[in-house]
Amino acid sequence: MTTTRVFHRQLHHALPVAIHGEGITLTDADGKRYLDASGGAAVSCLGHGHPDVVAAMHAQIDQLAYAHTSFFTTEVAEELADVLIESAPAGMSHVYFVSGGSEAVEAALKMARQYFVEIGQPQRQHFIARRQSYHGNTLGALAVGGNAWRREQFKPLLIDVAHVSPCYEYRDRRADETAEQYGQRLVAELSDTIDRLGAGNVMAFVAETMGGATAGVLTAVPGYFKGVRELCDRHGILLILDEVMCGMGRTGTLHACEQEGVVPDLLTIAKGLGGGYQPIGAVLAQGRLVEAFRRGSGLFQHGHTYLGHAIACAAALAVQRVIQRDGLLAQVRERGQQLQSLLHAAFDDHPHVGDIRGRGLFWGVELVAERESKQWFDPARKLHVRIKSEAMQGGLMVYPSGGTVDGRCGDHVLLAPPFISTPAELEQIVSRLAQAIDRAVAA
Repeated sequence: MTTTRVFHRQLHHALPVAIHGEGITLTDADGKRYLDASGGAAVSCLGHGHPDVVAAMHAQIDQLAYAHTSFFTTEVAEELADVLIESAPAGMSHVYFVSGGSEAVEAALKMARQYFVEIGQPQRQHFIARRQSYHGNTLGALAVGGNAWRREQFKPLLIDVAHVSPCYEYRDRRADETAEQYGQRLVAELSDTIDRLGAGNVMAFVAETMGGATAGVLTAVPGYFKGVRELCDRHGILLILDEVMCGMGRTGTLHACEQEGVVPDLLTIAKGLGGGYQPIGAVLAQGRLVEAFRRGSGLFQHGHTYLGHAIACAAALAVQRVIQRDGLLAQVRERGQQLQSLLHAAFDDHPHVGDIRGRGLFWGVELVAERESKQWFDPARKLHVRIKSEAMQGGLMVYPSGGTVDGRCGDHVLLAPPFISTPAELEQIVSRLAQAIDRAVAA
């Protein structure tokens, strides 16, 4: 394709044209096949062309495609909400549907603000979030996010948000402290930030349960989130957990926070909710928050034209039913152990792989120029861009990013293969990734 009228994300080179998807493979217009080892952006949890999901979408189209939510609810939206609440963290009572992850975070931020207005605490106006996080590209989500590169040129448009340290054990835990002590130090930093802002002025702490694209799958140390939860409870601050990328089964449990032993006040989900078959996201809300709205104004002052879209809800409902019917959460845990073993076998002795981290089918590989010092590659090399290019040439889709360490320095590769990946496909993924990394480093 030589010309395009599409305003693509990047304008310097032409993209291949995807024409078919089946299982974990995408095929372009030239007939080349690519293993989708990142699920796009950790989206395609059931792979491509799943017959049950496609059939559910067809059936919904035949019945009803769209009804605006200021006039109607739909059977499929109500059913999907019931399914999500049945498996939600304790105390969650309602689901607010949107069209994607950024919208989910934006809605959660506005829910938090309006909640405090409804209960007579309008002085609460501050959010606290973490550096090296990613929460979406709308202005509110970008403001709480800590992705320096994405934020930089839009800073004049963003609300002021206090950012604390991420839970980045590989680089930030000191040699003289245990993992638990490191987590306590991070909680103490958050406590100091709350004190500085005034506890009665803070609305919420916003965090990815497992870090996603910005720093390459950061997993929390033991006790960190329990300390955060206790701190929020002490000051009446809401805990908003962003599981847009890491949730809905990606880490081996339906919600990643299950593995941390905490329950948030608001939980954002998206990618794995609908598996990419339709644009959909959601906010799961604690019942006491919803009741505050009900007793107060009786409305959430927010909305989008396509929220609760019937076809999107039908696709998401089908995805969730397949995950439950086929026992895919257990399969994610099993395949995740295999992927972990394959990654360690391939890269434990690699001179330019500094860290391998993750859970379930959600893994990050951090690249370094020198392992002992953990020194990163010169950002001018744009190693992550080279890795993506080499992987695509080798028929592999992965999700590399730069700025891993501080927004400017560091490179990593994120892996999030579909839940349906076979052992043989996982072996191919790791083999092709190793070749892509070696070629990129040598270039």
